[in-house]
Amino acid sequence: MLIRALILVIILSFYGCGYKPVSSYSKEALGESVFVDVESSLEDPENTVLIKDAINDVLVSRFHARLTSKKDAKVKLRLKLKKVLFEPIRYDRNGFVTAYNTRVELSTEYESLKGKKTIVTTGEYAFPIESNSVISDTKRFEAIKNASKKAIDEFISKIAVEGLLYDGK
Repeated sequence: MLIRALILVIILSFYGCGYKPVSSYSKEALGESVFVDVESSLEDPENTVLIKDAINDVLVSRFHARLTSKKDAKVKLRLKLKKVLFEPIRYDRNGFVTAYNTRVELSTEYESLKGKKTIVTTGEYAFPIESNSVISDTKRFEAIKNASKKAIDEFISKIAVEGLLYDGK
């Protein structure tokens, strides 16, 4: 009984002080309709497709954003892959790499009714491989996609924190 009362007091205090989770600000920042454009990389065009899939997945699954055409969108996002790095982070006793860390750096131009802003974010993803082997294409693509999702999460957090809130109610 005491635990229920304590939980009720905590919940009421959050509502009473005007607390809103960051996800609500992120939803406001993304607006009702979003257009996503990912600039193709001539050096690694496969990564462009992975990043586009990753951002669409994040926007739809986590923030329930509606993806639209450029002319119908209230918010436009233009992403450019700046860098992809694979760094060894763990070795076996023979000196062979057994795990890598993938770092993806994205430059995202955010355009809403309030204006434009470019934000650079990074995402990291660590993954194991078999000792004395190379990174397979499947592992490589999975790592880039997961690191991209983390970079996109960082971007969305930054626009929410910086107050670039969608203002088209």
